[in-house]
Amino acid sequence: MNEHEKPTETEKVSCEICLKEIPRSEAEVEEVSDYVLYFCGLDCYKKWREENKKE
Repeated sequence: MNEHEKPTETEKVSCEICLKEIPRSEAEVEEVSDYVLYFCGLDCYKKWREENKKE
């Protein structure tokens, strides 16, 4: 008999900008000092960088 594997739940993280939940394995990552930020894609990452240049 053929055994079917149960789907496993993928760990998700929230995008730092739009808060969209995405699989950790697909997130763009920025390591900042003592913490890590996650972004759903380059658009949100670029927006974060622009906002943080001003500070």
